[in-house]
Amino acid sequence: MTSAAEPRRQRELASLYATVKSLTALGELDEVLQSIVHHAHDLIGTDFTYLSLVGADGRLSARASEGTISAEFLAAAIPATVGLGGKVLASKSPHWVRDYATSTLIQHDPNFDRLVDTEELVALLGVPLVIRGEAVGALFAADRSERSFQAEEIALLNAFADHAAVALDNARLYEASRTALRELRVAYGKIERAQAIHEALTGVVLDGGTPREVAQHLADQLGGSITLLDRADSPLRTDLAGAVDAARRTGRCTTSSGTDGTDRSVAAVQAGDSYLGALVWSRPSGTGDDTDLRTLERATHILGLLILKERAVAEAGERLSGELLTELMLGSPGIGPAQRARARARTIDVDRLDLVLVADSPAVPPGDLARHLHDVARERAGLAGEHLGRATMILPGAGDEATVADVHTRLRRTLGGPVLVVGERAAGHDWARAFALARRCGAVMRALGHTDGGATTRQYALYAMVFDPDRAGELDRFLTGSIGALLEYDRRRGTDLVGTLSAYYVHRANVAATARALHLHVNTLLKRLDRVGTVLGSDWRHENDLELQLGLRLHQLRAVTS
Repeated sequence: MTSAAEPRRQRELASLYATVKSLTALGELDEVLQSIVHHAHDLIGTDFTYLSLVGADGRLSARASEGTISAEFLAAAIPATVGLGGKVLASKSPHWVRDYATSTLIQHDPNFDRLVDTEELVALLGVPLVIRGEAVGALFAADRSERSFQAEEIALLNAFADHAAVALDNARLYEASRTALRELRVAYGKIERAQAIHEALTGVVLDGGTPREVAQHLADQLGGSITLLDRADSPLRTDLAGAVDAARRTGRCTTSSGTDGTDRSVAAVQAGDSYLGALVWSRPSGTGDDTDLRTLERATHILGLLILKERAVAEAGERLSGELLTELMLGSPGIGPAQRARARARTIDVDRLDLVLVADSPAVPPGDLARHLHDVARERAGLAGEHLGRATMILPGAGDEATVADVHTRLRRTLGGPVLVVGERAAGHDWARAFALARRCGAVMRALGHTDGGATTRQYALYAMVFDPDRAGELDRFLTGSIGALLEYDRRRGTDLVGTLSAYYVHRANVAATARALHLHVNTLLKRLDRVGTVLGSDWRHENDLELQLGLRLHQLRAVTS
């Protein structure tokens, strides 16, 4: 994490802590909503933020606000079916406009439009407050200048709206519980337990805990076991697929009882429309009540924010790593002072980065493959990224063959499919040359039929003339001496004697098999072979036969690496 991002992360975690305390403290409804709007405004950073609820008269009115905003605007009440709020409530999803006054995507209310003009409101983002599937209000962030809202802002404000909905629901339940003393004592006991759990979970977050540590702490409080499924795990758990889909669709826990005497409750971890994983709570049948299920659901809000922060930090780190790798590649050989300083800031000794690895998989795009390489690079104090369309990594070199084999094993296990990893040692910080050699060697390996494995270019030294540009002259001389006459004949006559002879040798000089492979009549093939004899001499099948075959093969391999 960069030093510039640290204060923001601390501020976001502090806002999360304060918001969860407001949620679990069960104060007056207006106080809770005002606290949430205050922290949402502080985090989003728009000109003003406000929260509106649908009243018994079917009109939408503000209940809490933060920022410079007039009393007349806050006192306004409009039908819940018009304006941006109407769209948010009807769809139960976020909506935003760059310029409210000129937008044709919403149904305008004349009285409210007059206030919008007076307030100089321009850009507006609204997210719904949903309780048990019903949209009861909306949380808005507004700016007095035209702008677009980014996906991260929308997801974060949506998460705060979830907190506001829970706070509203809790407050209503709390007020209802006061009608009977016995119910109040039971409900208060449950609430106290939920508050303690959330205080404990928040403490884990503020202490720098990971999502899995938060899940374990939740299990310690609720009893039973808690499993955190990330986005990659969920599709693999076919026994939970239906429950996860239902939880994602409804936004509520789904509970099922197994034949083994165990109840399982599943709650989706989401931030806006983004699915981040799921919590699975397993415990003995008959244990756990509605409050515990609500606690499980609330925990997903905390985890959603924490996962978003971790993902943002990881993506920023991957982006910086990829940018630095590209700079080193483009600037090599040599290291500039800026690159050296940036590498040192990431605790990377750039002078020790002398092993370049290039990975390729037929089933995984280079960008996705590079993200897996980032995990290895972080552990080994290296760099990873996508360079010239290839997943690339630079590591400190120590036992090149063993390192390449280990990286291949890890990628193979993670991907569950074939992957090719080629390594080349960079001499004198010439990473670009090492990358070119590794990439071209990988092309040779694929042409030879090798699509799954880890190797250094030294292990394919036999083909070095093909993938090493510095030896192109040697290759040219060898090809000229072996098949040069055929290449020249094909060039002048527009024929393909080289291709015909290559197929002939691939099929072990079997005329019938070669004819079938080339879709030729046998007599046509024999005429072509006679023409080869005319070009190379009648004894071409016997004299220098090995050199001729090798020349044909090297010519094919050069084509796939050029």
